[in-house]
Amino acid sequence: MKKSIKQTILSLILLLVVQIVYSQEVSEKISETEFSIGKTIKIKSQLLNEIREVNIYLPINYSKDSLKTYPVIYLLDGSKDEDFIHISGIVQFGSFSWINMIPESIVVGIGNVDRKRDFTYPSQSELDQKEFPTSGKSEKFISFLEKELQPFIDYEYRTTEMKTIIGQSLGGLLATEILFKKPKLFDNYIIVSPSLWWDEERLLDENPKTYHSKKSIYIAGGKEGEIMERTAKELHDKLNKNKKQNTDLTYKFLEDKTHGDALHIAVYNAFENIFKQEKKEKN
Repeated sequence: MKKSIKQTILSLILLLVVQIVYSQEVSEKISETEFSIGKTIKIKSQLLNEIREVNIYLPINYSKDSLKTYPVIYLLDGSKDEDFIHISGIVQFGSFSWINMIPESIVVGIGNVDRKRDFTYPSQSELDQKEFPTSGKSEKFISFLEKELQPFIDYEYRTTEMKTIIGQSLGGLLATEILFKKPKLFDNYIIVSPSLWWDEERLLDENPKTYHSKKSIYIAGGKEGEIMERTAKELHDKLNKNKKQNTDLTYKFLEDKTHGDALHIAVYNAFENIFKQEKKEKN
């Protein structure tokens, strides 16, 4: 019994000594504040008849210079738990003065409600219809981008006319559809691992609408299986057949990437490629 009491006392003394030593080594906290890279806003869409969440990244010096305007990068799958944070990080890094890869830009991350609904046009495939029962409403979503979101961003923020869209997977399918049907909506198209298998690849049979403004189109994908790899290359080849002088078209196969991790490096490479061309034309 006495031995047990002694052991307890020794244990308490040892614990006290450890706490004293530990407290001497740990720095004193002076303050703690929240850290944020952007803001979240909610807008009411009359066309979609729902509230949509949009995440906004503004350049570091946005509030300091009240006259400067900025290009806008629209990011599909732009929720906070999707691609908004890491893509905004690339934009911030790329626009540092000592990097000077891209101009300071605003990022608009479009949060999802039902991406299978919003990013797909109606499919004739019974299998698509069965596996994606809410699909086929991309026309409405494209109208939302054109008639509600873009005007809202231009009204709320100091923007230039340059607009970029980034889409991956089903988002890449949507970006391709916009390029084919309403190319004027964006100047730069970054299309990564597009799901062109949709509707038995029928989008690749369509003839893209003619445009006269300058475009940069960057297509990329990783090791994602025969269909994904083939259709991404076919998209490039189709666009390349009728490529105009005002179009910069690039395709990259990322052999060390997969469907899950191709986006980050593809976007970095796309920014480097697209804005390098911009610099060349200005010089």
